[in-house]
Amino acid sequence: MQRERNMQETNNNGQKENQKNPIDVNNSDSDNENKEPVEDQEAEKVKKENEELKDKKISEYGQTVLENNKKEHKIHLLSIIGEIEGHECLPQHNKTTKYEHVLPQLAAIEDSSEIDGLLILINTVGGDVEAGLAIAEMIASLSKPTVSLVLGGSHSIGVPLAVSADYSFIVPTATMIIHPVRMNGTVIGVTQTFEYFEKIQDRIIKFVVSHSGISYSDFKNLMLATNQLAKDVGSILVGEETVKLKIIKEVGGIKEALAKMNEMIEEGKKQ
Repeated sequence: MQRERNMQETNNNGQKENQKNPIDVNNSDSDNENKEPVEDQEAEKVKKENEELKDKKISEYGQTVLENNKKEHKIHLLSIIGEIEGHECLPQHNKTTKYEHVLPQLAAIEDSSEIDGLLILINTVGGDVEAGLAIAEMIASLSKPTVSLVLGGSHSIGVPLAVSADYSFIVPTATMIIHPVRMNGTVIGVTQTFEYFEKIQDRIIKFVVSHSGISYSDFKNLMLATNQLAKDVGSILVGEETVKLKIIKEVGGIKEALAKMNEMIEEGKKQ
C-alpha cells in the first residue's frame, strides 16, 4: 500500500514538472508556419517594387530589360521616338526623346556586367542634329552587341541613329526621309552660314557612310534630290528600298531583331 502511494506521488510530481516546463511541439510548428508567410510576403513585396520600377522606367524613359528568354540573355530595350530634343525643351504635348536621359543610360549599359546587348526601337521624325549625332556616336562606341529596328519612320537625324547599331532592321512599311540640314528661324544668307551647313551635312554623311554600305556620293545625291519632295529637296525611302541602297542591313520585325541579337550575344561569348 505504501509502495502504491509512493508511485502515485512520483507520477503527480512528474505531471507538475511537465506543467512547469511544457514542451509544446505544436507551438514550434506554428512558429515555422508564421515565419514562412513573412518571408513570402517580403519576397512578394520586393517583386512588386521591381515591377513598379520597371513600369515606371517604361512609361518615363521608354526603356526596359528583356530577360525572360530561353537563352538567359539580358537585353536592354531602348526606344527612340518622336522628336530628338536638344538643348531647348520642346512643348509638353510633343513626343520627345531627351538626350540627357539616353546618354547616361548608354554609359550605364556599357558599364553593366549584367546587360548582354542593346536593342533600339526607332520611330522618329528627327530633331536636334547635335543631340542626335551624340546619341548615334554613343551607340556606335558600345562594346556590347547592338541591333536597331526602324518602325514607322526614321527621318532626318534618325538615319544616323538607325545605322549606328552593329546590325539594322526595318519593317516593310517604315520610311526614311533623307534631306539637307535645316535651321529654324531667320538665316543670314552669307557664305559662312552655308559653309557651316556644309560641314554639318558632311559630318552626317560621313557617319552614315562609315556605318552602312552606301557610298558618300550616293547618299549625298539622295539628300539633294529634287524630284520626290514637293516643297523641299531630299528623298523618301520605304522599307526594302533602304536595304537595296545598303543603308539598312535587312527587312524584318521584332522577331528577327531579337533572334539576331541573341545570335550576336552567343557569338560574342564564344569568342
